[in-house]
Amino acid sequence: MIQQQNDSVKRISRRVFVLAGSGVAAALAFSLRHGIPIVEAGAKPPKEVKIVEFSVSGQRGDTVTVPMIMKTDAEWKQQLSRAAYEVARHDDTENAYSGEYWNLHDKGLYHCICCDTPLFSSDTKFDSGTGWPSFWQPLAKENVRESTDISLGMERTAVSCRRCDAHLGHVFDDGPRPTGLRYCMNSVALKFVKFA
Repeated sequence: MIQQQNDSVKRISRRVFVLAGSGVAAALAFSLRHGIPIVEAGAKPPKEVKIVEFSVSGQRGDTVTVPMIMKTDAEWKQQLSRAAYEVARHDDTENAYSGEYWNLHDKGLYHCICCDTPLFSSDTKFDSGTGWPSFWQPLAKENVRESTDISLGMERTAVSCRRCDAHLGHVFDDGPRPTGLRYCMNSVALKFVKFA
């Protein structure tokens, strides 16, 4: 009798384990499919980053610590145009000469399309002949993040916004003086704000 009860408890325990595991797998699949982040009990607050603020006239301000901007996939889709969403959130690239800013010569700042962080200045923009807006340096190194990208079978350096991790483009070492760099950005990942 006691042996039968023990066997029955073991079967129930295995059944509960299998059902619980299936529930977790289903929740994970649902979360990934619908862009809903999984939040663990006692999860830490969003990561903080340091960025440099800039005035509307492009004057460098204070370095501040701010929380990273984290949104669900659905929230980014609602906020951004389809093209901006594919580039900024999924590392796509717009076609050369198709973007709004590749041939723009107005004076102002280029902000992140996702979080409005100031990233580049028209003062460092140059005609690279590539069909994408190109800059020889960012406004502040603190405002961008560089990482290795091997997605096309070659090693490149991807550039993203430090505040929200939006993909902006790539940086190459064939730019003009004084840096010799070419920050080749996607227009749809940027928002131009003319100097006041």
